[in-house]
Amino acid sequence: MTVTIRPAEKSDVRGLAELIEEIERFYDTADADIQPFDERQDQVEGALFGSPPLASALLVEDEAGDIVGLAAYSFLWPSAGSTHSLFLKELYVRDALRRQGVGERLMNELRAIASARPGCSRVEWMTDRDNPGARAFYKSLGFAEFDGKIVYRVDTGAAGV
Repeated sequence: MTVTIRPAEKSDVRGLAELIEEIERFYDTADADIQPFDERQDQVEGALFGSPPLASALLVEDEAGDIVGLAAYSFLWPSAGSTHSLFLKELYVRDALRRQGVGERLMNELRAIASARPGCSRVEWMTDRDNPGARAFYKSLGFAEFDGKIVYRVDTGAAGV
């Protein structure tokens, strides 16, 4: 199957909101914890196309024009002194397209975006320790796990988080 990788456009908001529900289900989120569609759609639009945008996304589009994957990312500063980094928040490809090089193409595109941006010194991301598929995928691309950081997280109490 031929796919196209391209930046998200405002007309993609509905399809992205649908894909995000699929991602939630992939992570075994309980139905009661899945954000209502209209709220999710509003959040996607605000995050990607608000002023200022909070994030960017590369989309994987199949031959029928359906969104079948994404890489959501943001730029963070400071990193490695005074440079900044591209932080990959979510990488997802529908099951039917996995192990066909789509994820690798997304990672290569992200590296190209980071390399083209002046002052961007690296690409960073995380995966769960109990996600052997993702860990094997990144290892197959030659990426080593980094043991130098411990991740902390605290909820803000905001709705829809």
